[in-house]
Amino acid sequence: MRPLVIPGIIALFSVVIIYLALQLRTSPPLIVGASMQPRSFPIFLMVINLLLVGIMIWQNLKNPPEPVKMEGPTTWISIGLFALFYILTTYADFFIAIAAVVFLLSVSWGERRLHVAGLVALTVPLTLFLIFDEVLKIRFPRGLITNWYYG
Repeated sequence: MRPLVIPGIIALFSVVIIYLALQLRTSPPLIVGASMQPRSFPIFLMVINLLLVGIMIWQNLKNPPEPVKMEGPTTWISIGLFALFYILTTYADFFIAIAAVVFLLSVSWGERRLHVAGLVALTVPLTLFLIFDEVLKIRFPRGLITNWYYG
């Protein structure tokens, strides 16, 4: 019974999202054109989610998972770093938050070479910025770095 609790919660969430998406009115062809209706994408994602839940249930019934041991301090440090990410994103800048959290996560997960953790912490936000801003043409919310870049 216990292996079905988490998949059940995920399945219930997916069904609720599908129900809510079905409540959205369809957009007129003049606005949407030949593309997908706005409500189709969340429904598509939740159907995939339900298929994955089915696989998860099958795997749990076939090989029941062992009881989870109490996690060490790395788990709690990671949770705290997500809180730090929220604070830095809200009050400083999204990219400062990504760089700081990626660096601290790398160190807390066992990376001893600080130059490697620093390189990853600089490469990840730079790559995200280039992909979203330059390739996809999506602007980021204003912050310390984005104010400087966007002018």
